[in-house]
Amino acid sequence: MSDSVDLPIIASVLPYYAHPGDAGADLVAAEAVHLGPGQRALVPTGVRIALPDGYAAFVVPRSGLAAKHGITIVNSPGTVDAGYRGEIKVNLLNTDSEIAYDVAVGDRIAQLIIMPVARAKFVPVDELPESSRGAAGFGSTGYQAGETI
Repeated sequence: MSDSVDLPIIASVLPYYAHPGDAGADLVAAEAVHLGPGQRALVPTGVRIALPDGYAAFVVPRSGLAAKHGITIVNSPGTVDAGYRGEIKVNLLNTDSEIAYDVAVGDRIAQLIIMPVARAKFVPVDELPESSRGAAGFGSTGYQAGETI
């Protein structure tokens, strides 16, 4: 059983969880949008929320749209801070170089994940503690299981 949080909301269509146990609630388009090949658009959802302090919402792509049509979110995940009260809009991108994609009103275009977040207290130091990874960055763990570069 997971915890839940009461979330005040104003919405033309409430976000909803498609299946029990889903992490993301589906957001739908409040306006129709035509995305030509390689184009992006800020798509309104008609959703406004009041997150409690200590929480954030993250707008993430829908895997089916990405896999079937190349539709993703430019700034994924989009972060909704607790103090924001405006409409949640989704910055959709059509990654297909040849085929346009039409978003209709009511189409599921993204998912909204609500999470508790810690607020860091940044503590300046002269050195950081050692770790097994150290400063190794992008690609440092290799590309195949068991490989280390």
